[in-house]
Amino acid sequence: MTAVRSTVNPLYSTSTQLYAPIVIDEDVDGSQDFNVVPISADPAKEAVDTSISAAHIIENLADAIDHNTVSRFNITRSNVWDGAVRGFRRSTFCEKSDLLVRFTDDAGSVEEGIDAGGPRREFLTLLMSFLQSRPIFEGPPQSRYLVYNAAATREDEYFMAGKMIAVSIVHGGPGPHFLSRDLVNHIAGQPGFCAHVTDVTDDEIGRALSEIELAHSLKSLQDVLLKHSSMLQTAGCFRHVSSVEEKHTVVAEYLTWYTIGRNHSVIERFKDGLASLHLLGALCQHPSVLAPVLCHTDKRLTSVEVQRLFLPQLSPAGSNRRTTETVALSFWAAYLMDCEEQGPVSLEELFMFITVLKTEPPAGMTPHPCVTFSQETIYPMANTCANTITLPLLGTYASFKANMDFGIQNSPGFGCL
Repeated sequence: MTAVRSTVNPLYSTSTQLYAPIVIDEDVDGSQDFNVVPISADPAKEAVDTSISAAHIIENLADAIDHNTVSRFNITRSNVWDGAVRGFRRSTFCEKSDLLVRFTDDAGSVEEGIDAGGPRREFLTLLMSFLQSRPIFEGPPQSRYLVYNAAATREDEYFMAGKMIAVSIVHGGPGPHFLSRDLVNHIAGQPGFCAHVTDVTDDEIGRALSEIELAHSLKSLQDVLLKHSSMLQTAGCFRHVSSVEEKHTVVAEYLTWYTIGRNHSVIERFKDGLASLHLLGALCQHPSVLAPVLCHTDKRLTSVEVQRLFLPQLSPAGSNRRTTETVALSFWAAYLMDCEEQGPVSLEELFMFITVLKTEPPAGMTPHPCVTFSQETIYPMANTCANTITLPLLGTYASFKANMDFGIQNSPGFGCL
């Protein structure tokens, strides 16, 4: 038989303490100048706001949620996007209400149980994963930027995508972790641009920019600029150059237009959605703290972090049960290290088994994760609503590890997030 999973701080005195006004200089005609690129800006040298954490900011944003009202979502895992769109577009939907998520299996029966957090977190995790592949985004999988799509514009998908991200973060789910840093910097009103030719999905444009970058003399640069003059004129960056080093400026200006300038209208609509629950204002006020919530990070879970996060609930000291629990706890620590070393079950898969999240969300874990013990099962059990894993009490580490691997790999939804 395989294992199965079951499913404040006060507000600031005024909103201006959390969200300062953002002023964007514009040209006389009201259009922003997208060709001004601070090439020398070094994102690594940006000031880091160490006075507040992302969890604290989001905790304050979450104070706006009314836990006495709910917005309902009926979701099938085979088509999460369709159910999500219906839910967000329903006239009764309100981002300030709690989310009540019910999953329907492939046979059409509704899963039992009330959403006490687990189904909501699973839904938001799946939603962020599906959002990454929507046609409103282009670029590398881990550095996506917004791109104009006529059908998506008609459906107002850019606004909805921004709202989905804001709702996920503030309601305790994950951030997208796939937006390009350039896009996030632009949205937050921050300097710095580091896009690369490899971010361009159009092969012809990519080849043209590569030719410009590879020009080795002033004459060859002038020739290649003339060759691609129509493309460069569209972006407003065709120019007379007096040194071969100016090729970097031309490429940077074109990339700025390609990723930001030509998509200005849809970026603005995305920002409108991101302003839900005041997330955009918080991002603009604390960009160094909240930008990592939106962008990809190479940081992975570690066994030490997971062990510290999950607090054991032990029997009284000196009892026989406490002795067996202590043995199981040592097995748990060893198993975490095995998962970190990419065994049959990865640390991320273990974390999903318990919490339906790939990693700790930006809002932090509520309720706090814990480890319990049971003599009534030989396989691990998880309560995703309580963020709790129940460990079997077994005599050897070999049997403990084998049963942990088998139970997790054969649990519903394993490997689907």
